[in-house]
Amino acid sequence: MAQMTTTEVRTQGFYLSGKWLEEGTPVEIRAPYDGTPLAQIFQGTREHAERAIQGAVRAFGSTRRLPAFERQRVLRSIAQHITSRKEEFARTLAQEAGKPLKAARTEVERGIFTFTVAAEETTRIPGEYLSLDWQQFTAGRWGIVRRFPLGPVAGITPFNFPLNLVAHKVAPAIASGCPIILKPAPQTPLTAFLLAEAVEQAGLPDGAFNVLPLSNEDAGLLVTDDRVKLISFTGSAAVGWEVKRRAGKKKVVLELGGNAGVIVHGDADIAWAAERCVTGGFSYAGQTCISVQRILIERPAFTKFRDLFLSGVSKLKIGDPMDDTTDLGPLIRESDAIRATEWVQEAVQDGATLLAGGKRRGSVMEPTVLTGTRTDMKVNCQEIFAPVVTLEPYDDFAQALRQINESPYGLQAGVFTRDAARIFQTFEELEVGGVIAGDIPSFRIDHMPYGGVKDSGLGREGLRYAIEDMTEPRLLVMNLR
Repeated sequence: MAQMTTTEVRTQGFYLSGKWLEEGTPVEIRAPYDGTPLAQIFQGTREHAERAIQGAVRAFGSTRRLPAFERQRVLRSIAQHITSRKEEFARTLAQEAGKPLKAARTEVERGIFTFTVAAEETTRIPGEYLSLDWQQFTAGRWGIVRRFPLGPVAGITPFNFPLNLVAHKVAPAIASGCPIILKPAPQTPLTAFLLAEAVEQAGLPDGAFNVLPLSNEDAGLLVTDDRVKLISFTGSAAVGWEVKRRAGKKKVVLELGGNAGVIVHGDADIAWAAERCVTGGFSYAGQTCISVQRILIERPAFTKFRDLFLSGVSKLKIGDPMDDTTDLGPLIRESDAIRATEWVQEAVQDGATLLAGGKRRGSVMEPTVLTGTRTDMKVNCQEIFAPVVTLEPYDDFAQALRQINESPYGLQAGVFTRDAARIFQTFEELEVGGVIAGDIPSFRIDHMPYGGVKDSGLGREGLRYAIEDMTEPRLLVMNLR
């Protein structure tokens, strides 16, 4: 493998109640592409988690009283800080996550957008006037409903979007007036620390924002402690549902996994569909919850789509994520590449045909395409989180919809057709959180409601929707008689 750009290994503390601390257990962060050491960080302890909760509770006395213009100023300041250091954020993100640099730059732009939209939404948190004189004995009464921040929030984030998925916890918390304790993914804490520098300079009260690497065991305090009022978790389904089970009375928002399906009907622009599905299936080596995993193509169009799709796959450049031209880099761990390769081999041994890829070198897996699969094969019914896509023909559109629904997951799905009736049929029948017509399920803009059903989670991200989760309505009844 080509060597990654030499990077000085630095020591990096975590951010707790307004201070940078080098305490706890030293942990080395390495690049997933070639194992280059990037930094030594410190994993906090249960005691640090307790201190973070105490600090957040204290900070809530201030954050809940911050006027909208001040919360807006903080969020704008964060967005401006990231903008001034875009390339540093992108390169840090690419190194620790193994995300191709051009995709890392896109994520940084999205992170800036997320904080910018949150700043706007700060001044749009809704209220309501209620007329209450609907019965004779309630004459003279009226009410107002106003949303108030819940209190301390815990955000638990995954490795695959070290800036923007963190932003989807932090930005709405600041907009709402809620302090937040962030547990970043153990593989990718460095980008979160860069964000902490931006928040520190923005001038939030001490304890309003904390970045604290923790073991899963020590992070359990954030899940079970009643002083934390909401858990916002993004990660695997198994861990997410266990978090919900242990969370007690607090609110829980879960953005979990998926094995996104696409339907390509014969009346669609087949070349466009194939181009978009290549992007959706292999961006960041398939390591997104809405990565294209299953593609169903109407039989008369199957051969044309397959050939165009394979042609697009063959042009993908595999290699060093720090190379500007790389399309597909490593998986986050070699063990994930091994698992995905084994699932592909199992499918082939059970009758599937390998159309492309199937091999790996270290943590880098070739873009892989299968056909002749069954719905019960792991490559279809589980979340592979790797650069693997299955192609299958269908004869009946309604059956294709049923096949997409044959999944424990329900995050997003895509449909390519020019028939409006089929689009609305898809919208009504698919058990998903979002249907993307004319594009891939991997589409997301950061202010839209994003989330799923079934094993894909609870609640919705997207700034306005997350702010609703982080606030609660309170009613004031006025009797002026």
